[in-house]
Amino acid sequence: MDIVNPTITNLIIFVLAIYVGYHVVWTVTPALHTPLMAVTNAISAIVIVGAMLAAALTETTLGKSMGVLAVALAAVNIFGGFLVTRRMLEMFRKKEKAPKLLEGNKQ
Repeated sequence: MDIVNPTITNLIIFVLAIYVGYHVVWTVTPALHTPLMAVTNAISAIVIVGAMLAAALTETTLGKSMGVLAVALAAVNIFGGFLVTRRMLEMFRKKEKAPKLLEGNKQ
């Protein structure tokens, strides 16, 4: 006999993960943002594999729809992460100097 319903346990873990994730993300210094985005993209790729397994191996309609939703959200997360990482890396590139315009037409 279970003392605590497994659904309640899963809900508590989910809420704690949101709380910890919020505090971890908002305390990161800007210098560490780009490397952490790369790690986040790797984690999202693992989430996609798990979501595909959940969608494929679950027999219920709710399970399949939640798996498909998880795949879609993780794909959006990966795509957005790559865009943000690319924009941040562009900020660190050296800017090319514009060619100087010749004054007058000297030949």
